[in-house]
This record gives sequence, C-alpha cells and structure tokens, in this order.
Amino acid sequence: MEQLLATRSVSITELKRSPSAVLEQAGAEPVAVLNHNRPAAYLLSPAVYESMLQRLNADLRTAIMEGIDSGPAIPADDLFDELTARYAEPKHSTATTAIKSRSKRGA
Repeated sequence: MEQLLATRSVSITELKRSPSAVLEQAGAEPVAVLNHNRPAAYLLSPAVYESMLQRLNADLRTAIMEGIDSGPAIPADDLFDELTARYAEPKHSTATTAIKSRSKRGA
C-alpha cells in the first residue's frame, strides 16, 4: 500500500456524497482522497496551499541565486557543443564505412 501523506483520509465516493462535510471536518488539515484504498489526490485548505506555493517560490529563488553566485555564465552554444562532443554517436571510420558499402553491393 502506498504511503499516505495526511492523517485524514476519505474515499472518492464519500467525497462525492458530501464534499462540504468532508471539508468542514478537515478544517486546515490535508485530506487524502482514496480510490480503491490508494491515494488519488489530496485536499488542502486555501491557506495551506498558498503557504506551500510561497515556500516553493522562496526555495526556487534561493536556488536561482545560488546558481548565479556559483560562477560565470557559460554561453549556451559552448555548452551545446560540449554536450554534442561528449554524447554524440561515435563516428565510424572510413574503413568501417567501406566494408559496409561493399557488403551491400555484394548482397
């Protein structure tokens, strides 16, 4: 069974039957919505959701600043050239190409 990331849970059927009651009982706590006893979604209060977004934005800003402070920028073309050189398909030698072309003619 998957781990539930909430102390409260409700089935989808129960949520459909009485959504306002589920929200009222939950208050500010998150609620795991279960489908066949597996988490299908989580319900969050507007305050909790807004707080999560603010925290994610702050963490993202921090990560961007750490990246900026980590050193000089690399031009994108230089980066792509390096990646291409490192991960490109190996080029076949002319001997390999000649052998392949001869085998195709003989076939």
